[in-house]
Amino acid sequence: MSEKQKVHANVKDEKLIQLRREQIVKGAISLFKEKGFHRTTTREIAKLAGFSIGTLYEYIRSKEDILYLVCDQIYDEVQEKIQNVLNLKQVTTETIRLGIAAYFRIMDEMQDEVLVLYQEAKSLSKDALPYVLKKELKMVALFEQLIKEYTHYIGIELQEHQIKLLAHNLFVQGQMWGFRRWALHKEYSLQQYTELQTEFFIQTLQSFAIANK
Repeated sequence: MSEKQKVHANVKDEKLIQLRREQIVKGAISLFKEKGFHRTTTREIAKLAGFSIGTLYEYIRSKEDILYLVCDQIYDEVQEKIQNVLNLKQVTTETIRLGIAAYFRIMDEMQDEVLVLYQEAKSLSKDALPYVLKKELKMVALFEQLIKEYTHYIGIELQEHQIKLLAHNLFVQGQMWGFRRWALHKEYSLQQYTELQTEFFIQTLQSFAIANK
């Protein structure tokens, strides 16, 4: 049984549960971004979702359930999009550039959702938080695989801990576009930011290749 299925609903129609929860999540993201999790009420979420507070509680038990569903859906959406854009079968310098650019575009398109994740995830229950954080590590693992394939392509050997740190760095650089947008947007376009970060990343790996010769 998945963690998502453990969120209790009084309604038995699975399609209706999914539809209503998508409406709840959409409204909650908007309100959490504007007011934060703790200052947002379930009544406000219900109103923005388009139904009554009574109807809302047919699909969740508490506001903490809503936060869990928000985090779970965002992680799933981000991971699916990343998996769709990363070419892990034949990694070259060109596919590295294309992959990083596509990932940064995803972070740009979903910057509000990602910001909500990192602002509010701390309010998840002690049981839910480890589960959603594991989803992030699965996404980082995609970048670990990308880096491993690229190091094979350019003919260098990196230790596991080096690959992991490089993967975390790359992952966070994409998120940083949203976290630091108040400053970065004044200096760089998304394309400029992407090109610079990509060059730094490639140069770092090439420096390992030179050092290992």
